Amino acid sequence: MLNQEFLIELELYVKRHLEEVKIEEIHFSQNEMYAAEPLENIEIEAFIKNKLKPTFKVLLFNFIEKKHLSDPLIYKKAGIDRKHFSKIRSIPNYLPKKNTIIALSLALELDKIETSDLLSSTGYTLSDSDLTDLVIKFFLEKNIYDIDLVNEALNHFHLNPLLK
Repeated sequence: MLNQEFLIELELYVKRHLEEVKIEEIHFSQNEMYAAEPLENIEIEAFIKNKLKPTFKVLLFNFIEKKHLSDPLIYKKAGIDRKHFSKIRSIPNYLPKKNTIIALSLALELDKIETSDLLSSTGYTLSDSDLTDLVIKFFLEKNIYDIDLVNEALNHFHLNPLLK
């Protein structure tokens, strides 16, 4: 159960970050945008080779292996059923929804950077302009990985829960 002091701290965190986003938007709109180099000047293959990162599936199962955890422990803790987790493991390019990835990150007790890496491997990110994302970031910064507490905090802001 989240106490009142914790909820006040969470509300202040969310308010501060939402205000920072508004300030950044003002500064960005005042700056000119510059055109990138023409495509023919870029060595595409070298660029891709240098920038290509591991896939979601590779990252996820590396984290599970590195932490010496079992698949059932992770999918149960994340609130994912066995069939869905099997789909993640067996379908080569399967990309789960953002909340599923967040639930897996919490189940694995990944830090903010590791969670960001896992999310970005599927094209997602935690935004400072999204209330749900700010709640998730707050818990990650506090190293609190209890999905039930996260859902309670999301409910406090009248937001949808993660998976559980």
